[in-house]
Amino acid sequence: MLVGLMGVGKSTIGKRLATRLSLPFVDADTEIELAADMSIPEIFEKFGEPHFRDGERRVIARLIDGQPKIIATGGGAFINDETRALMLEKAITVWLDADLAVLADRVARKDNRPLLRGKDARTVLQELAAVRNPIYALAPIHVKSQSLPHEATVDSILKALQ
Repeated sequence: MLVGLMGVGKSTIGKRLATRLSLPFVDADTEIELAADMSIPEIFEKFGEPHFRDGERRVIARLIDGQPKIIATGGGAFINDETRALMLEKAITVWLDADLAVLADRVARKDNRPLLRGKDARTVLQELAAVRNPIYALAPIHVKSQSLPHEATVDSILKALQ
């Protein structure tokens, strides 16, 4: 399972990692949208973040079914105590980390992040990092994602898994 702040590359790197390991790739956010039959921004707007986090926990529990796969999670999934406990107990969890400048550049490319709507991305990411990074650090594997080709990060994950 890949965890980390938005923009760190969990989905992009996860797909490449899955290919290299000949495993299926699953994006938890996509699975949440399919289960809810609405987008994540719509879920946030209509029901709020606590409702979203509850659904996220249930979807992740379903995805951790004992079948090997690479799962990219949303940035807040690992922050939830129950979801984190489940992930640490039943999966290999990798924290993908990146410098704030790299993250801010990456998230500026899309307008689909509810926590950033109408706010300065770098400020929000800095605030999230202050709260979340100590929790992400509970993941047994920590890999830095840099402004290099994604294959370099995949190589770092594979090396850390050995």
